[in-house]
Amino acid sequence: MIIVAFFFLLRPGEYTGTTNDDTPFRFLDVQLKVGVRHLDLLTTTPAELWAATSVALTFTTQKNGVRGEVICHGQSGHDVLCPVRSMIRRILHLRQHTANMHTIIATYFQNSRHYSVKSADITTTSRQATAACGADLGSLFCSNVDRNTIQLIGRWKSDAMLRYLHVQAQPVMQGFASMMLQGGEYAIHPGQNLVPMY
Repeated sequence: MIIVAFFFLLRPGEYTGTTNDDTPFRFLDVQLKVGVRHLDLLTTTPAELWAATSVALTFTTQKNGVRGEVICHGQSGHDVLCPVRSMIRRILHLRQHTANMHTIIATYFQNSRHYSVKSADITTTSRQATAACGADLGSLFCSNVDRNTIQLIGRWKSDAMLRYLHVQAQPVMQGFASMMLQGGEYAIHPGQNLVPMY
C-alpha cells in the first residue's frame, strides 16, 4: 500500500480508512489495463494480471478529489517500486480471500482473519522509507516536473505545497545565499528609503 500511496500521492485516509469520515479506495475503484484493454479484476488469470501495463484509481469522495476523476499510472520499470505491480500484488491477495468488490484495498488477511492497515503504520513506514532513499514529492520538483502537473497529481487546490517545495528543495535554493551577497543592478523606486545593511 505504501508504494501505491507514494505514486498516487494519497493521503492516509484515502487508503486506510481509519476514521468514520474517511473514504478509502475499494477493490471496485481499481482498474488494471493491458494497453487499452480493461482487465476483469475478479476473473482475469494471475498471468494476465501480471501483464498489465497501467493501473488507475477512480476517485469517489476522497478529499480534494473530483468525483469520478480517474488517475492512471504506467509501469515504473522497477520490479518492486511500481504502482502497477504493487496494485497487482494487492489485487491477488484480496482475490485469494474475498470476492467482495467493496473491500478496502488496504485490507490484508492472515490466518483467515481480515485486518486493516492503520494510518499510523503507513505514516511511520513511509517516513522511514523516504528518508532512506530520498525519494519524495521534492524529487518530482527537482526533476523539473511542471508545477501544474505536481499540483494536479497531488490534487492540491492551493499553492501552499508548491511554496513549501520551492524553499525546501536544496537544488532549487542552492546558490541563492551567494547571489544575495553579489548584488546586481537594480533601481529603488523614488520615495523609498534604503535601509543600511550594516
